[in-house]
Amino acid sequence: MKTIIKNTEISLINEFIDALKKDVLKRKKQNRRFSLVLTGGKSPVNLYRKLAKSKIDWSNIDLFWGDERYVSQKSKNSNYKLVHDTLIKKININKKNLFSIKTKIKNVKKSSESYSNLIKRYFKNQKISFDYFLLGMGDDGHIASIFPDSVELSKKFIARPVFKKDFKRITLSLNIINSSKKTILWLNNKFKSKKFNELKVKEKNLPVNRLNKKKTVIYKIN
Repeated sequence: MKTIIKNTEISLINEFIDALKKDVLKRKKQNRRFSLVLTGGKSPVNLYRKLAKSKIDWSNIDLFWGDERYVSQKSKNSNYKLVHDTLIKKININKKNLFSIKTKIKNVKKSSESYSNLIKRYFKNQKISFDYFLLGMGDDGHIASIFPDSVELSKKFIARPVFKKDFKRITLSLNIINSSKKTILWLNNKFKSKKFNELKVKEKNLPVNRLNKKKTVIYKIN
């Protein structure tokens, strides 16, 4: 794994944005679209706010979500709403470039099937490989909505429902994450970085420890 270490969150954010701009431009020169999978939670909020202020051509970027709670997109618990409020509504991006997980569909199973089919169509039934897959990390080592000791760790799928006590969820899979051209693990504070270091030596089967080492870039605070 490549690790980028900075002393402050803003330095970390600037490093990420510089890399993103270069890779987006590279794809544009190849006449290909850039697919960016976003994460929820508090960790990326300042990143999204800075992205919204950055000079980025969003016309060639398509946004996806790595996981979602099965709630209304207007709910304070919605990952879509988080991204919308901190990024989408502040930038010039076409609605056609937004590939969110639809939670108005009648049940969580149908919602996950719909998202799987949407992703298949986007990649024209070829290999699914997002350009960037942004991930936060839970204190238990979970990524997206893939939790320790869950069936999602061992199964291959595109998107599927996850049933937790707090919320029903939809998540993309570990195999989809690891098929991405670049996976970004975003550890934006000292606590997250310290927790990752503890989990790294704790148990190999934790979700965060199952990331593709060749394709993962860890952004962390010293």
